[in-house]
Amino acid sequence: MEVLWTGLGSIVSRDPKLTCRTSIWMFPIYGLAAFLLPLSRLLNGKKILYRGGLYTLLIFATEYTTGAILKKFNRCPWDYSKEPANIHGLVNLCYTPLWFGAGLFFEKFLAFTSEENRL
Repeated sequence: MEVLWTGLGSIVSRDPKLTCRTSIWMFPIYGLAAFLLPLSRLLNGKKILYRGGLYTLLIFATEYTTGAILKKFNRCPWDYSKEPANIHGLVNLCYTPLWFGAGLFFEKFLAFTSEENRL
């Protein structure tokens, strides 16, 4: 997801190579999404706004926490401090709809992959 997002950002900067950029730190951070599977099972049958909203809050909490830890060691690969809706430069509230969709995507993707493993 990170590579896709930064690659699409290259369109804005008119980079015809669609160059993407990420950090190795992002792999374990995105890997934490696996913990959404047990939660998504508990949320089965709940309304989409409730599920997506909860996933968004959890993603923001994870982004803030991991960013704060990495920032202590000068290793945080993102800095939203110049964005208008940021929290300590670690979370960009403008991404709320994107994280809402990503949480629901993770829910479906993790459910699909766990069903495959049961077969």
